[in-house]
Amino acid sequence: MDAAKNVYDFTVKARKGATLDLSTLKGKVLLVVNTATGCGFTPQYKDLEELYQKYHDRGLEILDFPCNQFGHQAPGDESEIHAFCTAKYKTTFDQLAKIEVNGAGADPFFAFLKAAKPEDDDPAEDTAALRELLAKHGLSPEREPGLIEWNFTKFLIDRSGAVVKRSGPKTAPSALAPCIEALLA
Repeated sequence: MDAAKNVYDFTVKARKGATLDLSTLKGKVLLVVNTATGCGFTPQYKDLEELYQKYHDRGLEILDFPCNQFGHQAPGDESEIHAFCTAKYKTTFDQLAKIEVNGAGADPFFAFLKAAKPEDDDPAEDTAALRELLAKHGLSPEREPGLIEWNFTKFLIDRSGAVVKRSGPKTAPSALAPCIEALLA
């Protein structure tokens, strides 16, 4: 991977075969999340929508990347996922294309995010419980540098495109509000 790359050098797959050039989001605060519709953390969509409603007009964008790598908890195609999110959680932010975040098929944007912030920043994250959950699903509880361990890992990116925070699945999106406030100020 080219170490000189920044967030704005990436183009990601959007729904319906479209692409999103992240350079079009320069000057915005970005909250990037790998999501799933059938996960115990799926109710975090409610928090994500509340953050979006509260801060979108001030410059927050949520980049929602469905991912089926963790317990196959993001079944369905992009249209089904979008319909579920808008019906059940009344989301108004858009979902992007379903991707992989780990392994040989990992999306290059997520490889960049993991290299920029290889560890979660939240000391309250209960990693022991998360690793036990991983083991129940037959996933390796071994911690590789940068590995995204489960659905709803969150990356916060400032207006200049720097990855400033990484939060694990158990961190509620609403807990990021003070950091988002500071970045939008």
